Amino acid sequence: MGLFWTIVVLVVALGITWRYLGSYMAGVFEGRVRYLAWAERPFYRVIGTAPEQEQTWKRYAGSLVIFSALFLGFGYLLLRLQGSLPLNPQHMGQVTPALSLNTITSFVTNTNWQNYAGETTMSYFSQIGVLTVQQFVSAAVGIAVAIALVRGFSRRNSSTIGNFWVDITRCLLYILLPISFIAGIVLVGEGAVMTLAGPVTVHDALNGVTQTIPRGPAGFMGSIMQLGTNGGGFFNVDLAHPLENPTAITNLLYVWLTLSIPFALTYTFGKMVGSIRHGAALLAAMAIIFGVWVGITVYAEHTNNPAVAAAGVHSTVGNTEGKEVRFGDTSSALFNISMTHTSDGAVDSATDSYTPMGGFGPLSGMMLGEVTPGGVGSGLYTILVYAVIAVFIGGLMIGRTPEYLGKKIQAREVKLAGLAALVMPVTVVVLTAVAASLHAGRAGPLNSGPHGFTEILYALTSQGNNNGSAMAGLNGNTAFYNIIGAIAMLLGRFAIIIPALALAGALAAKHTVPAGLGTFRTDNGMFIGLTIGVIIIVGGLTFFPALSLGPIVEQLSHGKFW
Repeated sequence: MGLFWTIVVLVVALGITWRYLGSYMAGVFEGRVRYLAWAERPFYRVIGTAPEQEQTWKRYAGSLVIFSALFLGFGYLLLRLQGSLPLNPQHMGQVTPALSLNTITSFVTNTNWQNYAGETTMSYFSQIGVLTVQQFVSAAVGIAVAIALVRGFSRRNSSTIGNFWVDITRCLLYILLPISFIAGIVLVGEGAVMTLAGPVTVHDALNGVTQTIPRGPAGFMGSIMQLGTNGGGFFNVDLAHPLENPTAITNLLYVWLTLSIPFALTYTFGKMVGSIRHGAALLAAMAIIFGVWVGITVYAEHTNNPAVAAAGVHSTVGNTEGKEVRFGDTSSALFNISMTHTSDGAVDSATDSYTPMGGFGPLSGMMLGEVTPGGVGSGLYTILVYAVIAVFIGGLMIGRTPEYLGKKIQAREVKLAGLAALVMPVTVVVLTAVAASLHAGRAGPLNSGPHGFTEILYALTSQGNNNGSAMAGLNGNTAFYNIIGAIAMLLGRFAIIIPALALAGALAAKHTVPAGLGTFRTDNGMFIGLTIGVIIIVGGLTFFPALSLGPIVEQLSHGKFW
């Protein structure tokens, strides 16, 4: 299937998903979808809560932090004890303290950054009982925060924003588990490996070589890995591995799974606030930036690598270095943008082998805050933060108090939105400066010059955005990068979630004001353009100097920019 028809099929599938999955999720979180109520009740009894027992934003945030901290501590302990636990046919040993900290932090924060080769480091128990569990749970946490912020816009004079325990339970039971189960059946049916039988040894009679092929529960792990925009795969080469991503159908399915919930949540937002047009406006802002970045990266990867061209080698099939031959350069570029403009981070090609401007696409996409469409939940609550800033700017332009969905955007809301928007850029820039200044940080890149700096910048941008993709040209499994990466992931997750929940509480407590003749509309083309402008400007002003020292100067060093 060519790139054109791949995009057509993907757009049609996502359009259907946006309408129907978005409506379904609104029904789930409004309590109208209850066909598994019998499965909810036992959990509520254990926790000591009920759907009608709602929480203030502080109680909601406290429950979220405690929940995540418990999984962080328990997961760390299980990884450290891996060698003594069952389901370990590969005889994997203990995971080092620094790597255990980085790995469990990565999966708890929905980052899924992997400083290890899965098939040679983690036992089946660790892959299933620790990492896959977190792929469900961390995705549910992100969606719950997004829904809490949506309630902030939809409620009036309310002191509560929902119940965290109810939200994650319903998210798991009604959304993540059913869809990932069906997708897992399709993936295994297409040839993705799914076994606990351990590695298999194959002897090639033609050349006398004996090879050990790792196997494991990759098929069903891949479904939630993509649906939850996690990205942490079973194999080291992730979705470039034929046992995890065997066909063009599975490759397309993985892209659809990654984009489905983040895009559909904009319809959920519109449905819950009573204005589909407002959800469509957010969708348009996401889709426009996403489409432009796909075009830039596809074009860059369909041209010759400037370093190869400078050596006198000219290709007619684009930049094929580091690409899986089954997918080619253009489909790989589409896949890579889909994974880095969400918080997924999975790869089916080597980003380190992209052209300088081809690598600029996924790197700069993360720098925009991963709101196009972003991760499950995190994309929606982050773009709503940008929307609040855009509304404030729009209100200043027309000379009246800014309003969004009838809620006045005042000093407290703007401060919270500004804090949430600036946490990630400040975290990434500061930690990149630290890594580039210390010997332990400069020892990580496998390349020198601008490309080596880009590898450092890419790694910390990925972790600070809870993305998880890597250029693969950085030795990240060191004590320095494991610890600094864990710091980046924790700040990139919780230092944004807490202000977002505080913003939800502030908005829910407000009453609504009717729209007037002078009200700045927030569901039309002007607002879409303003929101896009805020996203681009925040990312551009913060990261352009760093990008200039990395991929831009690397491209210019070959004598041309494009």
